[in-house]
Formats: sequence, structure tokens, C-alpha cells
Amino acid sequence: MKSSFLRNALVLGMLSAIGPFAIDMYLPAFPAIARDLQVEIGAVQMSLMSFFLAVAVCQVIYGPVSDQVGRKPPIYFGLVLFIAGAIGCSFARSAEMLIAFRFLQGVGACAGMVITRAIVRDLHTGAEAARLMATTMLVFSVSPILAPLAGSALTEFYSWRVIFWAIAGIGLAGLVVVAALLPETRGRNANRRSVIEVARAYGGLFKDRRFLGLVFIGGLGQASFFAYLAGSSVVFIEHYGLTPSRYSLVFASNAIAFIGGAQFNSTLMRRFGAERVVRVAIAVFAALATLLLVLTLSGIDSPYVLWGLLFAAFGSLGLVIPSTAVLALEAHGPIAGTASALMGTLQLCTGAGMIALVSALFDGTPRSMVEAIAFCGWGAFTLSRLLPRRPSQSREERRPAAPSP
Repeated sequence: MKSSFLRNALVLGMLSAIGPFAIDMYLPAFPAIARDLQVEIGAVQMSLMSFFLAVAVCQVIYGPVSDQVGRKPPIYFGLVLFIAGAIGCSFARSAEMLIAFRFLQGVGACAGMVITRAIVRDLHTGAEAARLMATTMLVFSVSPILAPLAGSALTEFYSWRVIFWAIAGIGLAGLVVVAALLPETRGRNANRRSVIEVARAYGGLFKDRRFLGLVFIGGLGQASFFAYLAGSSVVFIEHYGLTPSRYSLVFASNAIAFIGGAQFNSTLMRRFGAERVVRVAIAVFAALATLLLVLTLSGIDSPYVLWGLLFAAFGSLGLVIPSTAVLALEAHGPIAGTASALMGTLQLCTGAGMIALVSALFDGTPRSMVEAIAFCGWGAFTLSRLLPRRPSQSREERRPAAPSP
């Protein structure tokens, strides 16, 4: 039992990390890509937004398909597209070509990103689902820690184009791992739904205020990190003068804070209840984001202040995003793929919008990035206070479980 749990966590963690790896690995190369293609940084940032937009839009297709035909076939299809998109990016001769192939790569990457959440729901619910999600994220943490370091090394010693060949190799490794180690978790006797039934399922989810509230709490948390993705490389490398390698260490440290926070999820959920954990953690995040905004607007422009407060803020987000995903899917087991797809689409559309906003308002300083992060914090905090409770929850069920002796 323990061996299968660990195997599933390793495989799901790798699948979840492939898409983010394709993001994090080329962030340190943004200035180099802009120089090589002779475009503004904003054009390179748009390639990041096109990736997120593709992932967001295509999840509404992958999710229901995985409910119909099983989890593995759509993953195979997505990984092949992901590899083709990476190879295309390596040959890009213009910003438009890079944006187009990044979109194709995003179409492929979203298969693993959405279906892994459905697989977690197939296997577990409640605290056990949070435990598997947290363990998966521990494996996933390799991406934001190693990817920027690898990308900066390839940029310094070779070319930014080599990064995408490395990403293609990672996609190929993912194909092998899925074929050899990932079990099919969608039962053969599972009900198959017509297009009309799928549309009705989406309609029911859009009417579920609790589901939507949880989705957008997690989505605004993710969007704050996407705002950081869009602006951090230029802020730390161009504005503060860090080398790509030092920027990679800063980026990795903030990712470690997020993953570290996630590892306490299962324990805190058992002790205090998932909703209480979400409400407290999002309040901490909003407070830290507000403090950072006040300091930035007052003229304090220090990489240490920016890094330190974001480190603490993203650590609190590690308690929010996995918990909201588990809570949102908990009541939708029979349509876990569909619910996961809608959740991912809404969250990544929010993130893509935040990337577009930061890119449009970016002036080379941290200001637009910090404003976007604070806005996300305020929005998530407000939603957490308005979140409806589960209709089936009695007063006794809402009490935190007693700690184990």
C-alpha cells in the first residue's frame, strides 16, 4: 500500500511538473530571447501568456474526455503535442513564431496538469487526498527549484534554444514513465456521458457557489504567483542587477517556501479543518501582500525586502492552493475530470489575465508586479469570507477533529 502510494505520488508529481518545468526553465532566458529576436521584453512575456491561455482553454476538453475514455490516453496525446511544441520553439525566428509554438506546447501540457487532479480524486478524498496532493507537490517542487538553475546554465554556456530541446527530452521521459508506471484509475464500468450531459455537468458546476468560491480563492492565489512569473526575471536581473544564476536561486527559494507550506496541509486539515486552514492562510497572505505594496509605494526599492516578504507570502499560499483543490473536488467524484478541468480553466484564465496586466503596465520596476499580487490577495481574502459552507455539514462536522493520541 505504501509503495503504491509513493509510486503514484512520484508519477503524478512528475506529470504535474512537466508543464511548470517548461515555464520555469526559460524564465532566466527572457532578456537573452528578447535580444536574439530583437523585440521588447513584453513580446517575450506574451509567449508566457499564450502558454497559460492554451492550458486554460484546453482543460475543458481534456477533463470530460478523461471521464469518458480513461485518464491515460489523453495524457499520451498531450505529451506528444508538448514535445512537438518544444521542438518548434527551439527553431523560432520571431516572437510571433515563439508565441505560436508556446501555445501548442501549452495545449499539450494541460493534459497532465488537469488529469493528475482527477486521478487524485479517483484514489482518495478528504485528508488522504490532501496527503497525496501534498506528496505530489513535494515531487513537483523539483521544477521551480531546478528548472531556473538549469535554464540559466544553458543560457550562459550555450543558447536559450537548447532549453527547449531539454524540455522536449523531459516530455519524452514523461511518456515512458506514464506507460510503465501509471495505472488507469478511471473504472471500466464508469458511466459515459453524452455531450449534452457534459454540458449539463458544466452548467451545474457554474451554479455551485461553493465550488466557484473555492476555485477562485485558489485561482487568485495562483494568479499572484503568475504575476511574479511575468515580472520577476526582469525585475531581479535588469532592475536589481542579479545574474541569471542568482535570480534562479531567489526564484527557487520562493518555490521552496510554497512547497514547504503545502507539506503541513494534511496535518493541519485533520487538526483544524480544511476551511479554517484556508481562511487563516489567505488572511496572512493578504496581509503580507498589503505590507509589500505599502513599502513599495513609499519608495522602498530593495531586492531583500521584495524577496523576504514574497518568501513568507508564498509560504502561506502553500496552505491555500492544495486545500482549495481538494475541497472543490470533494463533492464531485463522478465528474472529477470535468470539475478539475473547469477549475483549471477558470484559474489559469485568471492567471493569464494577470500576466497580461503585468506585461502591459510593466515599467521595469517591481511596482506593477507588487500591485497585481496585492490585488490577488485582497480578492482571495474577500472570497474566503463569503464562502458558503457545505450544505450537508452539521455543526458537529464543522468542528475540528480531535488530535490523535
